[in-house]
Amino acid sequence: MSVVFTFPGQGSQEPHMLRSMPRHPVIAGTLQEASDLLGEDLLLRDTEDALRSTVAVQVALLVSGVAAARALQAEGARADWAAGHSVGAFGAAVIAGSLDFPAALTLVKLRGELMENAFRQGYGMGVVLGIPQQKLENIVARTFSREEPVYLANYNAPDQIVVAGSVQGIERVLATARQEGARKAERLQVSVPSHCRLLEPVAAKLADALKQVPFRKPAIPYASNRTGRTLLDPEAIREDLALGVSHPVRWHEAASLLVERGARLFIEMPPGRVLTNLAKTAFPSIRSVSAADSGLKTCCILANRFKAND
Repeated sequence: MSVVFTFPGQGSQEPHMLRSMPRHPVIAGTLQEASDLLGEDLLLRDTEDALRSTVAVQVALLVSGVAAARALQAEGARADWAAGHSVGAFGAAVIAGSLDFPAALTLVKLRGELMENAFRQGYGMGVVLGIPQQKLENIVARTFSREEPVYLANYNAPDQIVVAGSVQGIERVLATARQEGARKAERLQVSVPSHCRLLEPVAAKLADALKQVPFRKPAIPYASNRTGRTLLDPEAIREDLALGVSHPVRWHEAASLLVERGARLFIEMPPGRVLTNLAKTAFPSIRSVSAADSGLKTCCILANRFKAND
């Protein structure tokens, strides 16, 4: 039975997420490595105020995910696939063995800066739960305007979809969704309209930066959250990391494919449990755990147990 390491995206961040990570020499070493590469103490950059910055959030998510996955590997836990949600794709590429951590750190910092500078105000994201995809697509189509655009951005589950665009457009979509039976429809604490065509200029600049970075064939398959497919071609992974910022996240498709191919244990890297909860709801027959909740030791025991039953 196969194991997947999953890496969460923006929205999972928590104040003090780095300094509250488990005490482990590999985690401490990764935090120090990242601080040295960036020329700043990252433990001073995960406060509530600091995490209002898209750059700080994305860097912290990359570092926490890679640090935890490295610690699990050091303790003998092995994954058969790596999958990341949004910026978590960079952590997945590192742990899959396709991208070096220093390069990923530089790229994620640039990604955050480009996204933050592209839209200073008036844009964001919102989440809708409890209505079918087709119904929400119709609401967005009726609501869309050039002046106040809104797009479908994250297909997290059949009845959990995120929209992105102008704040006014999002608010109209959320209000209509509530009127038409949504269980929940609210704005997210995100100031950038991620995963829609508004970020095509960001994707182009990111692609230029990615061209300067070497990629290798991964040791384990990398699951694309953009296409919902697994990738082994280094150039395909390079392209995926560039285009992911301006294309919808098809997380449910990617997770469904992995389950179809035999994945039976999903281990989510810190922080949070967003991906864990999605998997528990969508795939009740598999095991899904959060390293932040269960701890490294329990995750290692589970990973080894599932691997022993292959």
